[in-house]
Amino acid sequence: MDPRWARAARNNAEWCDAVCRAHGRPGRFDDGLWLNAAPVPAFYPNAVTLTAEVAERTLETLSHLDPPGRWGVKDSFATLDLSARGFDLLMSAQWIHLDAHAPPPDTSSHVPWRTVRTPGELESWEAAWSHPPGAAHAPVFPPALLQEEGVVFLAAGDPARPLAGGIASRAAGVVGLSNTFLAEGAPPLLYAELLAHLRTMFPGLPVVGYEHGEALDAWRSLGFECVGPLRVWLKQRG
Repeated sequence: MDPRWARAARNNAEWCDAVCRAHGRPGRFDDGLWLNAAPVPAFYPNAVTLTAEVAERTLETLSHLDPPGRWGVKDSFATLDLSARGFDLLMSAQWIHLDAHAPPPDTSSHVPWRTVRTPGELESWEAAWSHPPGAAHAPVFPPALLQEEGVVFLAAGDPARPLAGGIASRAAGVVGLSNTFLAEGAPPLLYAELLAHLRTMFPGLPVVGYEHGEALDAWRSLGFECVGPLRVWLKQRG
C-alpha cells in the first residue's frame, strides 16, 4: 500500500468531518472508518474507508447503519462491492499527490487571489462553485468553516464574483485540495496559480486530492501523480 494513498484518504475524511461539524452534525472515527449516520451536506458521504483491509468489517458496519434517504460511501481503496446492498456506483476516480518539493508551476495571469474571510465572501464563493453556477441547494459550507484551523478558502478576482477558487485543508501531514472551480471563460492558468498560492501558504507539505476525467488530466499536467483508485457508492431511499 502506497502510504501517500492512505494519507490522502485520511485527509479527505478529516475534511468531511470538518464540514459536518460546521453543520452541527460531526461524525466519528471508528475501526478504520469515518462514519456519520446523520444527514450530511450535499455532495458529502456518510462513510469514508481509511484502510484497504476493512472491507468485511465495513460491510458489517454498513448493514447496521442504513438510515433513510441518501446514504453515500467513499470507498477510498476501491475494495468494496456494495451493489448487493442496494448501492449504485456513482463515480470512480483517482487519488492524486504532489510532492512537497515538486517545482512550482509558472503563473502569469495577474489576476489577484485572496483568502475568503467573511460570510458574505463565502456566500459568493459558494455561488460561483455551484454546479451549475447559482444552482439551488442548501448551503454546503457554513461560515463556521472560516474559523476551522488549517482550512482556507481561496478565490481569484472580484470577491463578489470569483473567477476561480478552491479549498485547502491541512490534516494527516498533507494539504487536501478540493472543490476547485473555474468560471466560464476563465483562463485555465488560474489552476496553476491556485496551486502556487496554496503551496506558499503551506510550505513543505505535499498536496493531495482526487479527480477523474478532464480534471484529472489538468492536475496531472501540473505535476500531480495518481497514487490509487477510489469509488463512491450511493443509495437512495424514499
